Amino acid sequence: MRKFSIADFSSKKAAEQALLDVLNPLKPFYSESGARIHVGVTSTHYENDTIPMEAFARPLWGLVPFWTGGGSDAEFEELYRKGLEAGSDPSHPDYWHTCRDYDQKFCEMAAIAFGMLFCPEKVWEPLSERGKDNLVEWLWEINRHECCACNWQFFSIMTNVALYKAGRPYDKKRLQEGLDCIDAYYDTGGWYNDGNGGDKDYYNPFVMVTYGMVYARFMEKEDPERCRRFIERALTFGKDYIYWFSEDGSTFAYGRSMTYRFAQAAYFSVCVLCGVEVFPLPVLKGILARHLTHWLNLPIWDNADILTIGYAYPNLQMSESYNAPGSPYWAMKAFMFLGLPEDHPFWAAECAPLPELDERKYLEYAGMVLQRGKENVVALVPGRLVADGHSHTVEKYSKFAYSSKFGFSIMRSNVTLAECAPDSMLAFEAYGYFFVKDVIDPDFTVSEERLIFSWSPIKGIYVKTTIEPTKTGHIRTHEITSNVECKAYDGGFAVSTDDRKPYSRTENGDSSCVENEDGYCSVRAVEGDGEGQVLIPDPNTNLMASKTSIPMAVYAIRPGVQTIRTQVDYL
Repeated sequence: MRKFSIADFSSKKAAEQALLDVLNPLKPFYSESGARIHVGVTSTHYENDTIPMEAFARPLWGLVPFWTGGGSDAEFEELYRKGLEAGSDPSHPDYWHTCRDYDQKFCEMAAIAFGMLFCPEKVWEPLSERGKDNLVEWLWEINRHECCACNWQFFSIMTNVALYKAGRPYDKKRLQEGLDCIDAYYDTGGWYNDGNGGDKDYYNPFVMVTYGMVYARFMEKEDPERCRRFIERALTFGKDYIYWFSEDGSTFAYGRSMTYRFAQAAYFSVCVLCGVEVFPLPVLKGILARHLTHWLNLPIWDNADILTIGYAYPNLQMSESYNAPGSPYWAMKAFMFLGLPEDHPFWAAECAPLPELDERKYLEYAGMVLQRGKENVVALVPGRLVADGHSHTVEKYSKFAYSSKFGFSIMRSNVTLAECAPDSMLAFEAYGYFFVKDVIDPDFTVSEERLIFSWSPIKGIYVKTTIEPTKTGHIRTHEITSNVECKAYDGGFAVSTDDRKPYSRTENGDSSCVENEDGYCSVRAVEGDGEGQVLIPDPNTNLMASKTSIPMAVYAIRPGVQTIRTQVDYL
């Protein structure tokens, strides 16, 4: 993939070319009918037959705004005309087939619905009458089956709105039920839970807040009060969400679905597309240009310039069971701003820096404290109350801190410390294994000054942790009640130690430090007779760097009650 710069997103023509540079490499991988894309052989928990259909649908998140804004690419237009006809035709070999309850294809229906709403002249009108009937019948599958009680409800909503706007039958009852669910998931301060008891993570900008703005764009006359609420929530959400972004365009890796990468900016892109001016246009343009430039220049492509599963580099270790070879193209949502016409003032605006933001910000409704450095945003979080069945949710939600510079690490196993890779975690070595925090007790507190929460990594060990942010990092105090003699490893961030670049690892009494050209993380045992140690974890455990080292403080834990305190600093 070529190198990108801010200039690639300064003009409409340049931004359209950037989109095509990302998507053009897919063209050789479409099936002859256009209805499927085959870009890999790895599987998911859903049917292998669905995987190429998903890969077909997800580029639409970028192509639809490209077409809406006046862009044209005859080859893509023909591929999707043919593909929509073939994929929805029960007599065609590339038919996408009927659905079941909780079918992955429901997610992909939302991309087709998005196209029918924003760009019917490319996605709907070119179809034959039989093709239109077949597509409607296939989309109706979402109304025949159960849809997951989470952000998926918006897929049902958008599909039924698209059918309604196309003048075709739609399920009014299912539409209302979906809208009622979304309202029930809303908490306050612009934030939704991702389902009842669900997390507050990137699914707010990926779907919850973002699709609310799309709904409001098309249903204002029919549902004015709800549309007003959706826009109000979106405006409120943005005042918090901007704190997640670093000045270099990155955001901190946190939660699941990190392989969707630059979809992290989808919220701001939809704000521009739907005229929700949460910040002035130059600020929004700057956020989008820096974010896309940051991401597109990372080694996230394979040798055919296809997006890979992974984060800052290809990495199956961090993937979820629903990540297929085409899944990363959900990231194309960041390009929704391309739907603006040529004469929109967005294109004439200069890319402005972020507005002045607090160095430390308590996001009350997201339940986290953010620390902002020039090129590093760190989120201090208490953890989660409920475990679920997604892959590696302990590492994705239950660490003490998450960073835009250092990312987080994924455990290979809990048999060795190197495989455990417990960055930003307190790991206990007991009974020949390593154990870390999963869920926390419900009586936790979060404020700008401190986070206090209690947890148990294993029966017989109970911990009350207090995290206090400082000017240079944070201090962790752990009050440990243990029935067993064991060791505790309090880890800092995993720092890149690529042997092709300068770096240093230091162990000095009660301290340890890892430093490279871009920054450092140091750990010091303040209380509890800890010893500094640097761990070299297994390669490819970290999302940001394939080789890392983790500074730690190591403590001997005796039966009874004792307190250990660790200072963690970073740049």
